[in-house]
Order: sequence, then structure tokens, then C-alpha cells
Amino acid sequence: MKKVLQTILILFFLGMFLVSGYFIFDYFWQSAKQELLYSSLTDVIEEAQNKQVSSAESEEDPMLDALAELSKQNDDLVGWIRMEDTNVNYPVVQSIDEPNFYLHHDFEKNEANFGCPYLQENCDIDKPSDNLVVYGHHMKDGSMFADLEKYSDEEFFQSHPTFDFYTLTKGYSYEIIAVFKTTATVGDDSAFYYHEFVDAASPEDFDEYVSTCKAHSLYDTGVTASYGDTLLTLSTCDYTRTNGRMVVVAKRTAS
Repeated sequence: MKKVLQTILILFFLGMFLVSGYFIFDYFWQSAKQELLYSSLTDVIEEAQNKQVSSAESEEDPMLDALAELSKQNDDLVGWIRMEDTNVNYPVVQSIDEPNFYLHHDFEKNEANFGCPYLQENCDIDKPSDNLVVYGHHMKDGSMFADLEKYSDEEFFQSHPTFDFYTLTKGYSYEIIAVFKTTATVGDDSAFYYHEFVDAASPEDFDEYVSTCKAHSLYDTGVTASYGDTLLTLSTCDYTRTNGRMVVVAKRTAS
């Protein structure tokens, strides 16, 4: 009986080891595949940016040609986001009919836990909406929107107060107005449902949203926004709390 019990325990722990090994292997395999995919897309963008620098006096923007080329691969493409000194350098897509499609699908629409940064379904990139809400995973390998966590450090913000976001028609600089952490738990009195604000019903509605963002901010950025500004809200998971969210809110400044 004792030997049978020992055999069962050995088989149990062996099974646990094999299952754990599979998931670890699968994670790193997916990580490598996603890095290869997005690196190839980034190469297209970086080539365009290099052309842009070398032809600074030209009215034509090679970035727009690059995005037009990428949109042939996926017509859900709505833009590209790049934040200096982070791993955030990705296409941004939008699926209106299946809002959370890119939560678990990559740019090529293949199933992938890494997903692809995506614009909330009720946001209008062309209008544009008063607030464009973009989601990205916080991956343990540092990819996707994991580096938004760097903005928890005020010193990092001080040296990186802006970032770039290109639509398919124009490039813009965005200036950060607030950085905060909250929870997405329904019924939590401390939760701030920032994603519910897309278009202001009035100037007062817009001002209230901006004031709430700044009240929640981890530090004072010294920057605010007023009615008529276009906001871009970046959201990812925050693992320091249950169902937590790390959020960076910025306003469009110039092309």
C-alpha cells in the first residue's frame, strides 16, 4: 500500500511538473513569435521615420505611406503609438463589431495572449472623439503596454512628458496631463471608470473628467486640458491591486 501511495505521489508531481513546463514553454514560445511579428512591423515604421528625418523639408510624410502599407495587411489599423525609451512602439487597431477581439488576437488576427493595442469600439479616430481610449496588455516580458508602469516614477515623466501617436492621416504629439492607478472592479467606491468618458456632453463635462484624472494622478504634471482638446487615454493592467489599472492620460498638442 505504501509503495502504491508513493507511486501515485510521484506520478502526481511528475504530471504537475510536465504541465507547468508546458505552460512555461508556451509562454516563451508565444513571446518569441510576437516579438518577431511586431519587430517586422516596427522595421517598416523605422524605415519611414528615417526617411522623414532625411527629407525634413519635404511636405510628404513617409510615415503615412508606411501606415497605408500596413493597413493593407490589416484594415483594422487606425494608427501607431510610440513612446521614447519604452517598449511601446506598436500599431493600434480597432474592431467595432467584436470590441475585445484584439485582447487575444495579434495584428495578423491570429489567436495570441499578447493581443495587440486597440482602440475602444465607441471611439471615433477620424472625428475625433474627445477621448480616445487605447488598451494594451501588461506582459511579464515587458512587451505591449507593460512600460506604462515607468510613468509611476515622476522622474521618468519629467524626462518623457510627451509621446507620439500617428493616425492614418496625420502624426501628433501628445502631452501627458495625468498618470494614475485605479481599479476596474464594479461597485468599488474607489474605482474611476475613465473608459466611460468618450465625448463630452458639455464643456463642464469635459472639465470634470480632466479634474478627476488630475485628482487621481500620482503626481502633478503641471499640465491640464480644456474643452476642445483631444485626449488620448492609455490603459493597461496594474498588478499591485486586485483588478487594477495603470492609466496615462494625455492631450494632443501639435503635428
